Amino acid sequence: MLGNGKRDAASAGSRAVQVAFLVGLLLLWYVATNYWGVSHLLLPEPVQVFWQFVDIIKTGEYIDDLKVTLGELATAFAVSCTTGVTLGYLISRSQYLIRVFEPLFAGIYAIPIILFLPLYVLMFGLGPMSKVALGTTISFFPIVLSTIAGFGYVERTYIVSARSMGASEYQLFRYVLLPAALPVILTGMRMGFTVALLSIIGSETIASLAGLGHRIVHLAEGMDMARMFAYIAFVVAIAAILNTVVSSLEAGGRRR
Repeated sequence: MLGNGKRDAASAGSRAVQVAFLVGLLLLWYVATNYWGVSHLLLPEPVQVFWQFVDIIKTGEYIDDLKVTLGELATAFAVSCTTGVTLGYLISRSQYLIRVFEPLFAGIYAIPIILFLPLYVLMFGLGPMSKVALGTTISFFPIVLSTIAGFGYVERTYIVSARSMGASEYQLFRYVLLPAALPVILTGMRMGFTVALLSIIGSETIASLAGLGHRIVHLAEGMDMARMFAYIAFVVAIAAILNTVVSSLEAGGRRR
């Protein structure tokens, strides 16, 4: 009980610091735009941005763009999870394949894959498919690498013990390999989800016909800075909510 109390106090302290940081940032923003002479064409007043944010929520104009972005994200993440986990498990069954593919995938993952967006646009057009292809490619690598690490480096003692007790391949997978690998795989999925979200929104700001990123660029081109910042705040809020949900699912999976 005492340990739980200490953890709760530490968590509350961390939250307080985070809230204080955000409040300080907003105050600095307010002072800069109202007293330090920062141009509202570059940085609009936070109160004005707030009311634009409220108007966006009230009118529901964001719904179509949000559907596009979330649809791209869901498709990309589903494909990368399916291919990454399947391929990672197959590779992890052979130490030779691990030695070949693990450094290869890690090296490719180090490349800024966003550079290939023009190629994806040429292949799939400006529509959602190019964003799905980019998001799938970027999120595939942390998922496949975590799956290889999760299944490929399970303690050999556990496997030998299970086989010596007559465990079948299914029982070995279900009761030994999967429980040992799941925490690592979930971490890779969370990382893959995050990079997929960032890459899709980022690519929408570069070349797209719809989506939240496209909306932000459209407002910037029209010099509607207050509404643009309101949409940026909206995207940040959506990203925070999605990451919280994914982190909660990861924590729940670890406890099983």
